[in-house]
Amino acid sequence: MIMKPNNTCLHRATRRQFICGVASVGITALLNESSAAGNSTPYKLGCYTRPWDQFDYRTALDGIAEAGFKYAGIMTAKGKSWLILNVESSPEDAQKVADEAKQRGLKILSVYAGEFPVERSVEAGIAGLRTLIDHCVTCGCPDLMLAGTSNARLVQDYCRVVAECCDYAAAKGVRLSIKPHGGANATGPQCREFIRRVGHPNFKIWYDPGNIFYYSDGTIDPADDSTSVDGMVAGVSVKDFRRPKEVMVTPGDGEVNFTKVFSNLRKGGFVSGPILIECLARPNAAAEITFEAKRARVFIEKTLAAV
Repeated sequence: MIMKPNNTCLHRATRRQFICGVASVGITALLNESSAAGNSTPYKLGCYTRPWDQFDYRTALDGIAEAGFKYAGIMTAKGKSWLILNVESSPEDAQKVADEAKQRGLKILSVYAGEFPVERSVEAGIAGLRTLIDHCVTCGCPDLMLAGTSNARLVQDYCRVVAECCDYAAAKGVRLSIKPHGGANATGPQCREFIRRVGHPNFKIWYDPGNIFYYSDGTIDPADDSTSVDGMVAGVSVKDFRRPKEVMVTPGDGEVNFTKVFSNLRKGGFVSGPILIECLARPNAAAEITFEAKRARVFIEKTLAAV
């Protein structure tokens, strides 16, 4: 039996194809327009795996490469654990991540450390942090980003563990940094205090403007807070924010004034280095997330060019 075409379905399909085509043309024009700015910047612009973390990390690496990035950050993904690399990961696990990134032409610029067992003991914390440093070495990654601690009783031991590992990391070509992440390190000044307590040149701040808004419930503007970290910034996690409390926002669509933030950071001495997009709007399909990553790349390239 031969069925007659359903004109309504054909109309819907044609309309959907038209919209997708227009979007594709639009993003292509934006990418072409931004290419000169992206090539001339002294910063290394990349993207973390986090936006695709409902998928395997290989899907994230595919998306990062397809979105036009040359640099990747290893953070979260669907797998044995939420963190792609952690203290329980083996050297073989780290090597596999390194190989997968290389196959896609990506250089890993940052690994997110997550937790290491400071609460168990200082010695256990040191052993755990050294394992994470070794993972960075395996991945050819120059930066290990720490989240700090939300437990005020652990701050002293946490700083001691980091201080004990700074020389070890430096000898292996890995820099340690702490990001604003709530608790005792929710703001720029609090992160500065961590730097002071550790007291080692191989320990810096990995700034995160979205988290300044997030952990202050929108009361502290990173456009103001970013003046507090002069001379301390090693890298940036690009994260936007939307009230009441949402960071899964494509950069440029939220409340963070990235032009002001990057201007402040540049005036404070961050004139080159890694800038990695951490969060995007999160549609269900991996391809749609990749589209958001392309939009974010264009936006940040233009913002850096303006700065």
